[in-house]
Formats: sequence, C-alpha cells, structure tokens
Amino acid sequence: MGLGGCIILIAVGAILTFATDWHMQGVNLDLVGIILMIVGLIGVTTFSSIARRRRVMVPPTTTTVVEEDRHHHTRDGYTDGYGV
Repeated sequence: MGLGGCIILIAVGAILTFATDWHMQGVNLDLVGIILMIVGLIGVTTFSSIARRRRVMVPPTTTTVVEEDRHHHTRDGYTDGYGV
C-alpha cells in the first residue's frame, strides 16, 4: 500500500470516528475508525522509513588523475617530432 492508501485510511477512520452518528448493532464505528487511523499512521511511518532509506545518496568515488610527461626530449632539441 502506498502513501495515498495510508492517507485514505486515516481520512476514512477520521470520518467514521468524528463525523458520523450512525449506530449499528454489534459494531462500534468509533472503534473501527480509530483502528483505521492507527493502521494508516503505521503505514505512513513504514512508507516514509522505506522511502528515506531509498534516498540515501552515496558520494561518487573520486578518481586520481595522474598527468604523465609525454614529451620526450631528444638530442637535437625537438620533442615528439613537432618542434615544440
């Protein structure tokens, strides 16, 4: 169940608990609403902890760049045949 489903459970539970005055024989709608809100809150906390774990960013490893001296000086003063 995603975050939206958990929020819907909380909303339905709050409606059953606070906004209705129905009386059903054998069913306590206030208790059912409280149970739905608790289940929704547990779902929200579980979902947020899982989402937080997914967002952990690992810094990229840095690579060391080694500059090599590619110009080899010859006896006549030219380097690599280009005269530089």
